[in-house]
Amino acid sequence: MIRRTLLALTLLAAPAAAQQAPIASERATFRVTTVAQGLEHPWGAAFLPDGSMLVTERPGRLRRIGTDGRVSPPLAGVPQVEAGGQGGLLDVALAPDFARTREIFLCQAASVEGGALTRLVTARLSPAGDALTGLRRILDATPAQSFGRLHYGCRIAFGRDGHLYLSTGERNERARAQRMDDLAGKVIRLTRDGRVPADNPFVGQQGVRPEIWSYGHRHPQGLAVNPWTGSLWEAEFGPRGGDEINVIQRGANFGWPVVSHGREYWGPRISRDTAAPNIAEPAHVWVPSVSPSGIAFYDGAAFPGWQRSLFVAALNTPGLVRLTTEGDRVTGEERLLWGQARLRNVVVGPDGRVYLLTDSPQGAVLRLDPA
Repeated sequence: MIRRTLLALTLLAAPAAAQQAPIASERATFRVTTVAQGLEHPWGAAFLPDGSMLVTERPGRLRRIGTDGRVSPPLAGVPQVEAGGQGGLLDVALAPDFARTREIFLCQAASVEGGALTRLVTARLSPAGDALTGLRRILDATPAQSFGRLHYGCRIAFGRDGHLYLSTGERNERARAQRMDDLAGKVIRLTRDGRVPADNPFVGQQGVRPEIWSYGHRHPQGLAVNPWTGSLWEAEFGPRGGDEINVIQRGANFGWPVVSHGREYWGPRISRDTAAPNIAEPAHVWVPSVSPSGIAFYDGAAFPGWQRSLFVAALNTPGLVRLTTEGDRVTGEERLLWGQARLRNVVVGPDGRVYLLTDSPQGAVLRLDPA
């Protein structure tokens, strides 16, 4: 434990662009480079065409980090957020045609009449890259909840079909994950302008929200498209144990809280069952928990041995998980930087490097470089 603590302090205290000693993993040897620091709970990240990054800070700021590691002042025009508890400014994603439209999407916690909820908005990044313009609300994951500031979910991904997928948490109110007139605890599928695609599974069903693509989710903070199969993968916090990786299926029920591998924080099992008829089974489960947040498939050239891996940012135990995959199956697991820093997100850069966001009041952007 003392050694892990010292490693973490060394890692996070390193100056910008500082490199650590080489680390040998199963299929690659790499160094950890500190790219930028001084970020307050960085949460979401997206690379711009020029190689710079947009990074959200949970209290409600959006910054641009240059290829030289320089951190910009907060961008103007960012929406007001509900920053209590686990809420705030969360994910950021570029539109598939960003180079032409400069459109970005943000997911946030928002305060509305009746409480707080998960909200999806869109805006355009100014030509100078220092402000958002034309801010517009796309979706509120209603109904609002008057109590608690937990489990917003809030990850964004674009599928091969061009549609936008959004994960929402059940706001720590378990029954909401199974309620079909409720957008909490779901994966939602929309056109990029917020309309419901005609082929969504529950379109036209009375009492069912047509935006729902899948349901029965607890707190999904990871969402990524498998570049080899086109399927959508999701990472989801369990309670005490029972974290999941799911391959999302159209109209599927993923079971929370009807089935679970997890336990209450005070000990008892959540459910007697870990599987049941008509409930989709996870592709991978962790007991005990690793608290999985952002996920990213590796398809870069910098680390050939990591091809077809799914990286998972882990908060507790802090570190980085690398899952090997074949098609839509998980075939193995390796743990990297274990016990060193809470990781909120992982993204693959256009340079083929792996970038990590550390979750702390003095958070950093780290980069894994080939040694």
